[in-house]
Amino acid sequence: MTNGAQILVRTLLSEGVGTIFGYPGGVVLPLYDELYDAPIRHILVRHEQAAIHAADGYARASGKVGVCLATSGPGACNLVSGLATAYMDSVPVVALTGQVPTALLGNDAFQESDITGITLPITKHNYLVQDVSELQRVIKEAFYIAGTGRKGPVLIDLPKDILTTEVTSDEPITEINLRGYRPCYEGHKRQIDRAADLIAASRRPVIYAGGGVISSDASEQLCEFVEKTQIPVTATLMGLGAIPSKNPLFLGMLGMHGTRTANYAITESDLLIAIGVRFDDRVTGKISEFAPKAKIIHIDIDPAEIGKNKLVDLPIVGDAGSVLSGLIEKVTGVIGEEGWRNQIQEWKTRYPLTIPDDGKLHPQFVIKTLSTILNGGGIIVTEVGQNQMWAAQHYEFTRPRQWISSGGLGTMGYGFPAGMGAHVACPNEPVFVIAGDGSFQMNIQELGTVAQYHIPVKIAIINNQYLGMVRQWQELFYEKRYSYTELPDVDFVGIAKAYGIPGMRVTEPAGVRPALEEALATEGPYLIDFRVEREENVFPMVPAGCAICEMIGERHPHDEEGS
Repeated sequence: MTNGAQILVRTLLSEGVGTIFGYPGGVVLPLYDELYDAPIRHILVRHEQAAIHAADGYARASGKVGVCLATSGPGACNLVSGLATAYMDSVPVVALTGQVPTALLGNDAFQESDITGITLPITKHNYLVQDVSELQRVIKEAFYIAGTGRKGPVLIDLPKDILTTEVTSDEPITEINLRGYRPCYEGHKRQIDRAADLIAASRRPVIYAGGGVISSDASEQLCEFVEKTQIPVTATLMGLGAIPSKNPLFLGMLGMHGTRTANYAITESDLLIAIGVRFDDRVTGKISEFAPKAKIIHIDIDPAEIGKNKLVDLPIVGDAGSVLSGLIEKVTGVIGEEGWRNQIQEWKTRYPLTIPDDGKLHPQFVIKTLSTILNGGGIIVTEVGQNQMWAAQHYEFTRPRQWISSGGLGTMGYGFPAGMGAHVACPNEPVFVIAGDGSFQMNIQELGTVAQYHIPVKIAIINNQYLGMVRQWQELFYEKRYSYTELPDVDFVGIAKAYGIPGMRVTEPAGVRPALEEALATEGPYLIDFRVEREENVFPMVPAGCAICEMIGERHPHDEEGS
C-alpha cells in the first residue's frame, strides 16, 4: 500500500525533479512529512510569491520544468502573480498547491480558496485531484503539458485527504496520451518553400526574433541562418541572447526602448521574418505603422498567436528550430542588397547607445562595467523598470538563457527570487540580480533565503530613490508632477548585514569596478547599493501611441536625417 504523498514524491522523482521551492502549511503537512526523507532538495522561501518566481527562474536558466509548492488559501493565492508571469512569458512551471479535504470543498472551510478557478486564465492547464488513483497520471500530464508545445505553467490542486489516502501501488506510467493536445513541431513544407521564395526575393529583409527562439532552443539554428543569409536581426526583450550581442548583424533590441537602428530597420524593411514573437504593444508601438513596407512571415508553435495582433502574409505553425532548419536547407547565399547592410551600419555608427561622461554615477555605466568584467558571461536577472531596460540595452549577451526577466507581465519583485532559482539551475555560473530600489523591496525578505542556503547571488541595486520608470513617465508626460513615486532613503547594506550578508554602497564611478569585483570574489551572496543619478531616464523611448520610428531622447547629430 502507498499513500498519495508517497505517489507524488515518487512521480516527481521519475520526472527528474531535484529541487522544489516552497512554503509549508497545514493541509500539505503529509507531503512535507514525505519530503523529510526524500532525495529532493526543498528550499524554504520567505513568501510563496518567491517560490513561484524561483521556480520560474530555474526553468528559464535550465530549460527544464520548475516546481514550487504552497499550502491552501492564502498560500495558493500568493502564487497568482508568479503564475501569470510564467504564463505571459511561456515558462514551464508546475505549481503544487494544498487544498482542504474533498468533503469540505465548496463549504468555505478554513483556508479554502478556489485556486483552480482563480488561475484558469493564467495557466496553460490546471487540475483539482479528487481521486488518489488519478494522481500519478495527473502529475505526469502536468509535466508533459508544461514542457511541450508553447510551454507554460500548470497547477495541481491537492486536497489533504488525497495525500493521506492509501491505495494499492500502481505500475509506473511511461506514456502520456492526451487526446486533442498535439503540438505541431514540423512546419508545413509548402509554407517553408513559399517563405524561402519570399526571402530570396527580398531586398531589405530583417529577422525579428523573440522568446520563442530561446524556449525552443533554436538559437543555434538562428545563428546559422543569419550567418548563411547575412540578414540583419533584432530581438525582443525576451529574445535577448538568441544571437550574440557582438554579432555585426545584430541590431539590438527593438521597441519602446529599443535601439534607433533596430526600429529604423523594421520601419524600412520590405520583409519581416518574425520568429517566436507575439507582436506585443511594447514592441510594435502603433500597430498600423509597424513594418509598414514589409511582407511578414510569422513562425510560431502557437497558431493562436499568428494574426492575433498583426495580419501576416505567410504563417508557419511549428517549432522555431525545426522551421529554421528547413529554411537553412532552402535558402542559398546572401540575401538582400548590399546597400541595405550599408544603411544599417550607417545607423549603427550614427545612433549608438550612449553613456553620459560627466563624472557622475550613471546606471548605464554600472551595467557596461559588469558586462566588461564578466565578458558578456554569467546569468543576468533583472527586476522590472528602468533597471531592466538599462540592462537589456547595455549588457552584451553571448548565449541564450543567460538573460532572465519578466517581460509580458512586468512583475516587480520577480528578479531577486528568480535569481535564486537561476543559481540552483546553474550553480557554476555567476548570477547577478540587477534591481531597482522599488522592485527589490517587494521581495526583500528573500535575503533570509539566500543567507540560509548560502545562495551566492550578487545583488546590484540601481538606487535612485524613485519608482524610476513611473517617475520618467511623470516627468515626460505629466509635467514632472511626481505623484507618489519618490521613495525614502533605505540602508540596504545595513539590512543585508542584519541577515549576515556583506555589502557596500557606491556613490562614485571609480567605485563601480572594485565593488563588482569584490562581490564576485565573495563566496556567498553580496549586495551593492549603487546611488545613481536620481532623474536619469531610459532613452531612446517611443511614446505611447507612436510608431516605433518616432523616438525621443538621446539626441544625436543628424537625427533629422533618420528614417
